[in-house]
Amino acid sequence: MTQFSMHLYLGGARSGKSAAAEHCAKTLAAPSGQLPFYLATGQAFDDEMKQRIARHKDMRKDHFQTIEEPLDLATIIQSLDSDNSVILIDSIGIWLTNLMMAEKDWQEPLDQLLKMIKHAGHHVIFVSDDVGGGIIPENAMARQFRDQIGRINQRLASESDRVTFVIAGIETHIK
Repeated sequence: MTQFSMHLYLGGARSGKSAAAEHCAKTLAAPSGQLPFYLATGQAFDDEMKQRIARHKDMRKDHFQTIEEPLDLATIIQSLDSDNSVILIDSIGIWLTNLMMAEKDWQEPLDQLLKMIKHAGHHVIFVSDDVGGGIIPENAMARQFRDQIGRINQRLASESDRVTFVIAGIETHIK
């Protein structure tokens, strides 16, 4: 087994966090000659999201091996048999939303995901939303999301080797 690494990219909507994480993934994977994996968590529940997903898949097709999985990220990590792979998970916020919509807790799936990453020896880059700096949401589900994503981000940040905050396309390394 090779040494694993984890890197967390945080930022608000359209902050540039995904582009920064994608660049990092391609850079990490370049020496091996392998395309990095892109573990996409989005689901297409409406036409706009279908178009968005199709556009993103088309933009990534030459640079990433895309795997779509909305819920069970640990099983996907476990299924990737080569250690030292580079895996970009985008996004943790959408993954949390998927779990909430399925009325599932995030703690056990996150524990399993981190366990699989450490066991498999992959380099994993997380993309997550920072939503704690805004106003208090008016509805219970939005408040629950804000609180839970904050807890997940704290956990990922504590376990990650590097944490980068992205705002207006500018990366600030905070760990």
